[in-house]
Amino acid sequence: MKSLLSLFLFACLTIYPSFGKTISPADKKATKETISLYRSLYELQNKGIMYGHQDDLMYGSTWWYVKDRSDTKDFTGDYPAVAGFELGHLELGHERSLDSVSFAQIAEQIKIHYKRGGVITISWHADNPLTMQDPASKTRRQGGTAWDVSSKEVVASILPGGKNHEMFNAWLERLATFFTGLKDDDGTPIPFIFRPYHEHSGSFFWWGTDICTDQQYSDLWRYTVRYLRDKKKIHNILYAYNTDRVTSLEQYMRGYPGDDVIDMLSLDMYDRGEKFGGELDNALGFVTQEAIKRNKLTALSETGGRRGMSDWWSSVLLPVVSKYPVGYVLTWRHAYRPRFAMGGNPNQPFPDDFMNFYKSPRTLFLNEIREVNIYNRK
Repeated sequence: MKSLLSLFLFACLTIYPSFGKTISPADKKATKETISLYRSLYELQNKGIMYGHQDDLMYGSTWWYVKDRSDTKDFTGDYPAVAGFELGHLELGHERSLDSVSFAQIAEQIKIHYKRGGVITISWHADNPLTMQDPASKTRRQGGTAWDVSSKEVVASILPGGKNHEMFNAWLERLATFFTGLKDDDGTPIPFIFRPYHEHSGSFFWWGTDICTDQQYSDLWRYTVRYLRDKKKIHNILYAYNTDRVTSLEQYMRGYPGDDVIDMLSLDMYDRGEKFGGELDNALGFVTQEAIKRNKLTALSETGGRRGMSDWWSSVLLPVVSKYPVGYVLTWRHAYRPRFAMGGNPNQPFPDDFMNFYKSPRTLFLNEIREVNIYNRK
């Protein structure tokens, strides 16, 4: 296990503001555990980089929902510090997500990861509320899904006064019901990071920058937060603003809904070629600088390596993210492949170089952060 001395020293600092700043969530009524998580994450991002993995606790390419199993743990002996979960299709009242994962099992694993001392982040690939009602959409590729960008009227249709506004309220009600059910054994609400309407700077989701106006996007965000926070009285959520790859702060901040509803400035960027390192370096530079100015958290909330590059983790990703106060780096899910599972193909979940990333003194996995007691639980 890596040395925890600096993290032990850090633990006593999380209860108080740092360097005279007021370090608190945007929600003025946030639960004490949520406040502790926020302050812990703020301090931790100056100590190291947490590793996160989407659906790590739910499945891997060769297995499906096995008690206490994790691809990260299988490979390194430790769980990821951050566990990602997806709620797409919860809005439709389904029992399983768009990735066929049981919502009941998701809730169970959220509670388990919280009990272990880990961080939870939740994404939401909501269906297209406008085109999903059109039978013709089913004949189109991505018809009716989050990726259906065939209409620029979607966001307008769900905002107050829009024809789908009441349906959208019903979607938020389902989210609220799920969120209020996330409690520990003592009935305490479990804090988590919520990252809806992500990768806004792209145009591949119905909330994308060319599919709705900046004002509509901001209004959608503000309405969602006010519904969950103010109407439903849910005070255990940290809200993460997110874009796809961007080249300037101006581009990044398009549609930003405001500091009063946002806790984290996050960025998604996948490696598409040799320019990735420089592009990521540039983007993290202005995103982290802006986050510091606003007293916000930061994260590289989705990333992934270049195919065929055996040392990507240690030679490309780690040198760049180590330069900045990035709270965590999350890689996307290992999709379940029945052919591999039934054929006995082990399909190693990570390349060998991932161990170099894991062993770096700059990276933090569950064992490192659980000693810190990020929720300040007794």
